[in-house]
Amino acid sequence: MDLLLKAEEFEKRPMSHMSTSDRVEASREAKQLVLAINEIYKKTKDSKLMDAMKRITVKKRKIEKRLKGNPLV
Repeated sequence: MDLLLKAEEFEKRPMSHMSTSDRVEASREAKQLVLAINEIYKKTKDSKLMDAMKRITVKKRKIEKRLKGNPLV
């Protein structure tokens, strides 16, 4: 369950004052975490794993929204 510890650490990490490269790195880390947790979830069907994936995905979407910027410009 080392992945759950990594996921928890990722969720608690502050996302303010990040550079663009930090955001890209965080987005990639989130994707890697979700894919790794998903592989375990497929075998165990543990609801804790699904909840962790959902929380990470929400944070990842916020990061990616910030990376894409304002579409009206």
